[in-house]
Amino acid sequence: MSEFDIARARAETRGCARVAHLNNAGSSLTPAPVADYLRTYLDEEEMLGGYEVAARRDGDLENFYTATARLLNASSDEIAFIENATRAWDMAFYAIPFEPGDRILTAMAEYSSNMIAYIQRAKATGVTIEIVPNDASGQLDVAALEAMIDDRVKLIAITHVPTGGGLVNPAEEIGRVARKHDILYLLDACQSVGQMPVDVEAIGCDMLSATGRKYLRGPRGTGFLYVRRNRIEMLEPPFLDLFSAELVATDRYVVRSDARKFENWERYFAGQAALGHAIDYALDWDIDAIWDRVKDLGEILRASLAALPGVEVTDEGKVRCGIVTFRKQDETATSIKARLAEHGINVSTSSASGTLPSFQARGIDEVVRASVHYYNTEDEIAALVEVLR
Repeated sequence: MSEFDIARARAETRGCARVAHLNNAGSSLTPAPVADYLRTYLDEEEMLGGYEVAARRDGDLENFYTATARLLNASSDEIAFIENATRAWDMAFYAIPFEPGDRILTAMAEYSSNMIAYIQRAKATGVTIEIVPNDASGQLDVAALEAMIDDRVKLIAITHVPTGGGLVNPAEEIGRVARKHDILYLLDACQSVGQMPVDVEAIGCDMLSATGRKYLRGPRGTGFLYVRRNRIEMLEPPFLDLFSAELVATDRYVVRSDARKFENWERYFAGQAALGHAIDYALDWDIDAIWDRVKDLGEILRASLAALPGVEVTDEGKVRCGIVTFRKQDETATSIKARLAEHGINVSTSSASGTLPSFQARGIDEVVRASVHYYNTEDEIAALVEVLR
């Protein structure tokens, strides 16, 4: 395993003293500097007033945009603060001007919330939804994607890291196809941002959504949307208010020209400032170093689980991340989660409803999802394995 200051990471993660938290794909343990910052901001709101604190901390609120831009290799005017990843994704998707006959191409392991939105838009606009098959490894088959392209493809939209498995879809290769054919490309990066490098210039996506609570270790109720500058004008937000637009006459308004046109006036200001703080914290650790450690821990956990009788690791893909999914003969995922919780080990479960096409194709109903982060240890992995044994 690569060198990493695990002592510092755990000292700055107070929850490590109480639980073995292997549910980072659900919501990570917040680091002490971020949690303390958020408490201070909320204390100031209590004593001074919300508008007054926002004015006092304007620099911290603006830092969210510059920090996120650094994280993604973007510009700050391409970033919008949104209350969660799903709403960020929705704001981008529902802004696309679809017409009857347009095609949406997506992945087998697409998040079901996104699939619901595709179906709704298909009913309303006459677009069609088509699933790109996987290759032999279980990731999206880029050659098959290329073969499906024609002039009716309006959008390529995929989940970078699916909620119910450890695979990492080939986002950069997909981006090359999208750029070659000048097709809009929407990337759901909810599970990838924070655990691995995500560079929007290298990937070539036009829009990207992410959350604060998972691998970025920020507060719940925070997320963001990236929109490439040359795509901002063509996208019409599904709703506007007095922040995203200005009323200039009784019958006319002017929409903002930056990505903040996707925001609204009222939001979780403390969370926005704290998320910027969390992103700075992650960047201080170095995302490449985080990714190296997460990958190492993920493979240790997979190997340890695979060695247990009756346990099947269900992860797919050529590249696999810190999300590890498995099932155990004669024991349900729900009961395994409960049994681990009795020993102070946090995991989650993923059911077919989360990634329906993928789970149906593989004949899977439910799996246990154990998701590691850089502050986890091999001892915590060994404890999980021992309970299962």
